[in-house]
Amino acid sequence: MRKRFNEGRYWDLLKQGQYIPLVRESRHPALMLAKEPFCTQSQMVSYVDQNNNEIARVHQYLRPDGTIGASGKPDPKRLLQGDILYRLKTARGIAKEIRVKEDTP
Repeated sequence: MRKRFNEGRYWDLLKQGQYIPLVRESRHPALMLAKEPFCTQSQMVSYVDQNNNEIARVHQYLRPDGTIGASGKPDPKRLLQGDILYRLKTARGIAKEIRVKEDTP
């Protein structure tokens, strides 16, 4: 998933204003597990296009200074490429990428 995210330049396009970030969820993480500074937010963020279509969904640790924690990059959970939706599905703690064909209207 990360390879697809990086090759598709999703984060770069977000930073260039091609996509709009919509925070879906934001909470304080378990600090001991996250190993992030106090007041860091664990967030799920959707990247949407100008038509409000979700193009990507990522998890990130947003630190109080505005930087991204952990690896320093968002961690992709869903990506839309053409009419194919890729998403991570976990089963018993093991993440697996699955491919879902989107229904076309």
